[in-house]
Amino acid sequence: MIKVGDKIPAATITVINKQGQDNVASSDYFAGKKVVLFALPGAFTPTCSEAHLPGFVVKHDDIIAKGVDTVACLSVNDSFVMKSWQDAQNAEHLDMIADGGAALTKAMDLVLDTGDFGGIRSQRYSMIVDDGVVTHFNGENGGGYEVSDAETILTQL
Repeated sequence: MIKVGDKIPAATITVINKQGQDNVASSDYFAGKKVVLFALPGAFTPTCSEAHLPGFVVKHDDIIAKGVDTVACLSVNDSFVMKSWQDAQNAEHLDMIADGGAALTKAMDLVLDTGDFGGIRSQRYSMIVDDGVVTHFNGENGGGYEVSDAETILTQL
């Protein structure tokens, strides 16, 4: 599993932001900037839509004010779902990362296999990535939502 001090592994991700949608190498995306990345099991799911993503939407400006360049949300969903969720949650100021085939999630060893319920998903976590290197990692144990929230990230910046 990825940990503090590790570089973000190589994978192709789809980034949805104000500029549109683009497939990029993870190394290029994280290079030369400080990124708060949080991940969740699925777009439009209850905890993800009612608590996790909204916390980062509300606290976005506070996070940016602490020297962060980008706040990004990752899920193992396709780019169309992530764009629709971004619009539905008024999250246009966040980068949405569609890890549709779970390439980055698998490379970081953060897979959550929900079987017939939803298949391969991402574990719930948040991290601070500085120039491609993880400086803080907040992984959830089980299905909880205790340490991967925006408030925790704010205390770490």
